[in-house]
Amino acid sequence: MNKTTPHISRRRFLQGSLGALTLAVTSTGVISRVHAAQAQKYGADSMPGGTVDDPLTFISIAASGLVTIVAHRAEMGTGVRTSLPMVVADELDADWQQVTIVQAGADEARYGNQNVDGSRSVRHFLMPMRRAGAAMRQMLARAAAQRWGVPLDQVRADNHSIVHVPTGKKLGYGELAADAAKLPVPTGAALSLKNPSEFRYIGKEAVKLVDLEDIGAGRATYGIDFHLPGMVYAVVARPPVVGGKVKKFDANKALAVAGVIKVVEIPTFSGAPAFQPLGGVAVVARNTWAAMQGRAALDIEWDDGPNASYDSAAYRQTLEAAARAPGQTMRNEGNAPQVWQAATDEERVSAEYYIPHLAHASMEPPAATVKISDGGAEVWTSVQNPPAAQSAVAARLGLKPEQVKVNVLLLGGGFGRKSKPDFVDEAAIVAKAMPAGTPVKLVWTREDDIRHDYLHTVSVERLEAVMHKDGHVASWLHRSAAPTIGSLFTEGAQGEQLFESAMSAINMPYRIPNVRIETGKVPAHTRIGWFRSVSNIPHAFAAQCFIAELAHRAGKDHKAFALDLIGPPRRINPTTLADTWNYSESPETYPYDTGRLRDVIEAATRGARWGRELPKGHGLGLAFCYSFVSYTATVVEVAVNAQGEPQIVAVDMAIDCGPQINPERIRAQMEGGAIMGLSLALTGEISFKNGRVEQGNFHDYTVLRHPESPRVIRTHLVNNNPDVPPGGVGEPPVPPVAPALCNAIFAATGKRIRSLPLR
Repeated sequence: MNKTTPHISRRRFLQGSLGALTLAVTSTGVISRVHAAQAQKYGADSMPGGTVDDPLTFISIAASGLVTIVAHRAEMGTGVRTSLPMVVADELDADWQQVTIVQAGADEARYGNQNVDGSRSVRHFLMPMRRAGAAMRQMLARAAAQRWGVPLDQVRADNHSIVHVPTGKKLGYGELAADAAKLPVPTGAALSLKNPSEFRYIGKEAVKLVDLEDIGAGRATYGIDFHLPGMVYAVVARPPVVGGKVKKFDANKALAVAGVIKVVEIPTFSGAPAFQPLGGVAVVARNTWAAMQGRAALDIEWDDGPNASYDSAAYRQTLEAAARAPGQTMRNEGNAPQVWQAATDEERVSAEYYIPHLAHASMEPPAATVKISDGGAEVWTSVQNPPAAQSAVAARLGLKPEQVKVNVLLLGGGFGRKSKPDFVDEAAIVAKAMPAGTPVKLVWTREDDIRHDYLHTVSVERLEAVMHKDGHVASWLHRSAAPTIGSLFTEGAQGEQLFESAMSAINMPYRIPNVRIETGKVPAHTRIGWFRSVSNIPHAFAAQCFIAELAHRAGKDHKAFALDLIGPPRRINPTTLADTWNYSESPETYPYDTGRLRDVIEAATRGARWGRELPKGHGLGLAFCYSFVSYTATVVEVAVNAQGEPQIVAVDMAIDCGPQINPERIRAQMEGGAIMGLSLALTGEISFKNGRVEQGNFHDYTVLRHPESPRVIRTHLVNNNPDVPPGGVGEPPVPPVAPALCNAIFAATGKRIRSLPLR
């Protein structure tokens, strides 16, 4: 059947399941039955007590046999709206063609964390989904055994039916749902999960994205596509400098543009920016083009504020000075400074690396529609963090969160940008200024998106090591100077915080007796936000290039040198590393396993045929990373022509993310990560002059074009181990790509790249 992802209320969902079997899964993994009587009591904004407590999601079987699964997290290309329901269907032993998926709106009280970033979806919800499917399967089996009057061990689930094994009799799930709903829910030791050898969908290639056909045919609805009758359209002229504000403006020229209805001033944020709008002037019109023309006609005089002189070239010098001076110690073992002082010049190795600001530049710029009526508000948008959008609109309009309904549409990419709902707040401000009941669709242009993004931090990374003649590394100092994401939430915050430093800086896994990790105090002059793999990008770029430099200086093969530096397989408990933040995970559950790291290095190098003889001008480069509790390694083959222009020949990427739930999506994320990582390395740069972003569209903030793309990307899935907890997939592919490319260029040309972008 055709999979659909409509937004329906909890009341409609549960009332549509009366007389059927409905379970709710809690955030702690407890499964509860929802009774028909309770479903009838469901209000749009209330939750029944007793049987259902802190539900995470709902799963129902109707009398027709249709299985309905609520997707409580948004879909932005990672496949979560397919993968988690697929897990339920597998444990339930359901026919995937008889499964439909319903998109949940914002409701943190009901669904727990709905923020789709941090590669957490499968990581946090795999086991709750498995338990729910297994509980339903066992309840249906017991209902069938009771109806037939046979022992429970004589029945089994088989593709949407319960079969009596001795006779071959079958009952469909729909026929059994009402009886099963009367039975106790198996939990704890009574709950029996499938053996992985029995999986029908998990780890298989058979299931395609539920949204694939609609996306391919142009039927899918993204935030930018949404339409309501009577809708008006808005665009905003924002301060060109973060922290700036409107000094004065004349709306008359804008109002003279055909189709323009209204001009609305948006207040500038106060204090730390957080998710507040930047401020400015909104133009409302009958269509987007008229709104854009009206905005162009606005006569605005800006007060650029405290960041008016921000110049990224000058700021680089500030970062370099901070990276060369002692900073705040984030990890300290032995005495790296003393070893450095005692070493000879021949033993000392140092290097500095630079990565500029980066923009998310997702294919779909931000867009949100808000309608205010009947004492509440309704929102339609593509947002990674629906509860944050709900809270922002409620606060703006003086409503309770439950008075704001957020409908979650497909996201045309996000990478962390769309978990910050400033654009939804802007739409609410404009809707409040319009007559009640007027739907307002606020749209960002590509230029808006690039010039007013929550940018990935700019950084200078300084590495210092003492290496003896035999190649033994005696000390390691890694000092980062970068504005912090903490400046979003604390005005004036400076220097990387622990969670940022923990990303490929503190948690380095090498056998080095003297280690010091420091961070310099530098201010932020623009909005700094999380970005795909966050601080792993600059830290891994520096550390992985530096290891290649050490290997070359020691006269050793890069791969062999790196494996020796990592040492034999062992587990590092991150709590021993200065209270390291471990991607919010328990260090006991997710220790740093160097054996798994070694395995991905071996897989990537084997795929690239590391050590083979290469044509002149070709080079292979290696890099690896522990990111969002998964292990990745990348080998890039590059060909550099006589003019010094690199062409990417091939990329081999290996990942160990634990159990591989949806291999097709893992490969897609890895391939996308390769293209994104290469784009960032080759051309990605946001620069500032007089406080203003100098780039504006894909002509000057470019992404990798077809002719520049690798001829082949090979993904190697490593250690599909159901006995370890799952790791992330969306974030981990990006960090090793840039250093692998730069190491490959050195192998081809002898030229070191320490500053990005290359072009």
